Amino acid sequence: MAKILLVDDELTMVQMVAEVLRQEGHEVFPFTNMNGVVEALASKQPDLVITDLYLDRTKPHGFEIIQKARAMSPPPTVIMITGFGTVDSAVEAMRLGAFDYLQKPFKLEDLKFRVNRALNTAAVVAENTYLRKEVKKKYGFSQLIGSSPRMHEVFRMIERVADTEATVLVLGESGTGKELVARALHFNSRRQAGPFIPVNCSALPENLLESELFGHRKGAFTGAVNDKNGLFHDADGGTIFLDEIGTMPAQLQSRLLRVLQEKEVRRVGDNLPTTVDVRVLAATNEHLEALVKEGKFREDLYYRLNVVAINLPPLRDRKEDIPMLVSHFLKDRTHPRSGRPYRISQRAVDTLVAHQWPGNVREFQNAIERGCVLSDHALIRVRDLPPVVAGLASGSEQDEQRQLAEMAEPIGNSPVAPGTAPLPATPGAAPGNKSGPSLPQSVVSLKRFSRDQEMAYIQHVLALCGQDKEEAARRLEVSLATLYRKLAEDGE
Repeated sequence: MAKILLVDDELTMVQMVAEVLRQEGHEVFPFTNMNGVVEALASKQPDLVITDLYLDRTKPHGFEIIQKARAMSPPPTVIMITGFGTVDSAVEAMRLGAFDYLQKPFKLEDLKFRVNRALNTAAVVAENTYLRKEVKKKYGFSQLIGSSPRMHEVFRMIERVADTEATVLVLGESGTGKELVARALHFNSRRQAGPFIPVNCSALPENLLESELFGHRKGAFTGAVNDKNGLFHDADGGTIFLDEIGTMPAQLQSRLLRVLQEKEVRRVGDNLPTTVDVRVLAATNEHLEALVKEGKFREDLYYRLNVVAINLPPLRDRKEDIPMLVSHFLKDRTHPRSGRPYRISQRAVDTLVAHQWPGNVREFQNAIERGCVLSDHALIRVRDLPPVVAGLASGSEQDEQRQLAEMAEPIGNSPVAPGTAPLPATPGAAPGNKSGPSLPQSVVSLKRFSRDQEMAYIQHVLALCGQDKEEAARRLEVSLATLYRKLAEDGE
């Protein structure tokens, strides 16, 4: 079901079309003049607007309605209807943003077909917008956690070079998040709509790496039974990320240098190169300058790759970020038996800070995962951490036992346990208050409060429907396009 705003100066036609659309299950808001149309656009937030071009035979009000509709966020789809159809008016309607153009007199079946097509297209566009936002959310700056000076330096560098064509060399120990940086660079650049192709140069043997990167012709070597494009071809228009670049064999280093210099790729067995439009990002946990001195890495390639260097600090050098990392990895997680959001004792946090984390953030995430699996009543204690970490604990277990006892009380009767690190509550979720919505701690606009409550309820329904968006839209009695648009708005 969709919300449709219908505007036409012929009362009989409005009544007829409105009845047909209601029989199709849509909610229709009919108008025969401009009075109230602009207000209805804002208050009703329709999925589709069907409007006549001329409402009083003197002025093309339809163009004004299109402009008002397209200025909304998110904008509804518009179908223009008129008995004064000309090529010029059709072109102007499309230029202003109309999805379709229908000339009177028309058949009702034709109108229904165009309405369904417009709504289906709007649903696809809204879903695409939502998915793009989800991808940016997943691989954007929010996944790089830290407030330490070293991490702020990393963030500033990413912001400065993300939307450029500069080749970037990401340096850091294993587990520091080099691929996350590469993805943040890609998904915050003008190439974000293009492919992102990650390649681990150390994971493939030398004889396969060349074919994987550059492709091959049929018969170029034993086993080459078909023509194959390489990963550089697959990344055309986007970004290729070469991880563990320091392990690349010398022969391939020279070929990579040519790609960087000439923007050309030649498949194994081909005589002629092809042009590719690819941004190259590389990463290593080795000291490339030392490899250059040892003759294991080409000096000219090193300087080609090292246009901009981003140095990721090891976790042991930014321990002030550990509480923030804990909250990040526990966010939106609940204990499978108690259903409570996870917390962690202060003693456990202090123990995490004491460890040196040779495996960096990857090792840290695994430790938190273990804590979630072994914790009682959603409280992660020192005893739930890996032995190599737990062995560094100091202080008494009595505080943890007291916190565990407090958490065992019924939900809503116990205060936040002192010394624990609770996660922020989901908007609209009010622990211990089932009689009404939760209230924000500070004053916000009524529009913002209503939006937060609406999003909380949408997420609740999605959870009940197992994240089936079509079923959730049906239960909420909104169109699929509306649901996707509202999800895309979340977090803006």
